[in-house]
Amino acid sequence: MTHYGCSLLSCGVVDERHFEMDDYQGAVARWCPGCGDHSILTAVQRLLEEEQLKPETTVFVSGIGCSSRFPHYVKTYGFHGLHGRALPVALGIKLERPELDVFVTMGDGDCCSIGAGHWVHTVRYNPNMVALLLDNNMYGLTKGQTSPTTPHKFPSNTQPLGSYLQPLNPLQITLGMTNVSFVAQTAEWVPAHLYETLKAAYHHKGLGFVRVLQRCPVYTAAIYEAAVRSPDLIELLIHDDGLNVPDLDQIYKNKIIHNPRDIDAARRLAEPSDRIRVGVFYRNEDVPVYEEIRRLPARTAEEKVKLLNEEFDRYAV
Repeated sequence: MTHYGCSLLSCGVVDERHFEMDDYQGAVARWCPGCGDHSILTAVQRLLEEEQLKPETTVFVSGIGCSSRFPHYVKTYGFHGLHGRALPVALGIKLERPELDVFVTMGDGDCCSIGAGHWVHTVRYNPNMVALLLDNNMYGLTKGQTSPTTPHKFPSNTQPLGSYLQPLNPLQITLGMTNVSFVAQTAEWVPAHLYETLKAAYHHKGLGFVRVLQRCPVYTAAIYEAAVRSPDLIELLIHDDGLNVPDLDQIYKNKIIHNPRDIDAARRLAEPSDRIRVGVFYRNEDVPVYEEIRRLPARTAEEKVKLLNEEFDRYAV
């Protein structure tokens, strides 16, 4: 993320604080044992520590779902909003306070169903923040209903004979949107890759959209069981302008050299495959950032009051 100006708390003050991971620990996480959200939370807190992000200038925004408990478990500012509405809330925060570090956590139903319209337009606006799609292929919090990303024929409580439709592909859809600037995919059971992906998204200037594949131990454990047990089912997208994680070289042998500036290649690689592809699919920092395009001139409190009174006077009877 690129920063603008300074907050009232930090402007002109040398901050010598050093934060440890424990400083970002909020409430005790109440996800199910074995839930992939635990791994994601750890990776996020590790990122906050390494980047030394100030809790008072960091905001986590969520909608509704298992993933949306995130703001409660990170000791920063947070907003736990409505189902599907995390992105417009985060966009409003970023427009009003562009110097803040804003992270959005959404589930597959949250982002790809009721929030799909906001997803499309937030990608188009390209605000300078990180959007995490925590995709467990199911509505987990409401006890196992088919979601837009549930695999075809995979049973759920609402479609016990299996999902009727082919799943929506979040990567393909995001890569097809106007002004897309960063798209990546990672998996919560590969923590080294997960962390490096989050770091790349954070340092991207623009909307860092990351789909995190995750297991739900209650409803969708079987979907990724084979990939967890067999590294041969994973393909790493590697490039100097993308991700290289040397710690994984001895485990994951399948690699694809992919230039993330090639959007046509990114779209081809995002197509369904027998293997799970993880890495940076697309990165383009030349896309304009929305808060830079429509940045409002700085005004004093007196100037704001004067303008407000002038507006009221227009409607005075």
